[in-house]
Amino acid sequence: MELLLHYFPHLSDTQKDQFTQLAELYKDWNLKINVVSRKDIDELYLRHVLHSLGIAKVQSFLPGSRVLDVGTGGGFPGIPLAILFPETQFHLVDSIGKKIKVVEEVSTGLGLQNIKVTNARVETVTDQYDFIVSRAVAQMETFVHWVKGRIAKESKHELKNGILYLKGGDLSEELAKYKTAKIYPLADYFKEDFYETKSVVHLPMKYKSV
Repeated sequence: MELLLHYFPHLSDTQKDQFTQLAELYKDWNLKINVVSRKDIDELYLRHVLHSLGIAKVQSFLPGSRVLDVGTGGGFPGIPLAILFPETQFHLVDSIGKKIKVVEEVSTGLGLQNIKVTNARVETVTDQYDFIVSRAVAQMETFVHWVKGRIAKESKHELKNGILYLKGGDLSEELAKYKTAKIYPLADYFKEDFYETKSVVHLPMKYKSV
């Protein structure tokens, strides 16, 4: 929690409570259904919670906006973002039922009212969203294909509506065809070694490809 408060010092008491409960809920559920590696569960705030909140350093979500989390796994980045932005609606989707079960139970345990959970492939989702978030579930070209047509046309945020993707490593080859993609290195926001090679990629809906 000290790590979160260092980078997000203005959390409300409710948010502090929820982020504190988060670790206990994940530790409990991870014993039943392994959604986070044993190594990572001990560093949940560093490797999962703060990583998820890297998106918030790039773009804050407005009240009433809608965000789709594709391939949410155990609930990242969706659940930490839903705690941080309680007036934004989050839709967490994953094709693996046991992972979605954990997401449902953790969301309920935290009392989150702004999360919708769906056990399905993203291709079956028909709604539109201001932003689509994810943690490196596929190469960008594949991901763009999956979410085509699911980004709302009218932008209300500083960044244009589109994809906010948590990725690691050298992205030059993967993003070469997307002229309008912008890379935000997380090392600019977080000083821990873990973030040296990690970034948030913003790809606006009306992107230009080479």
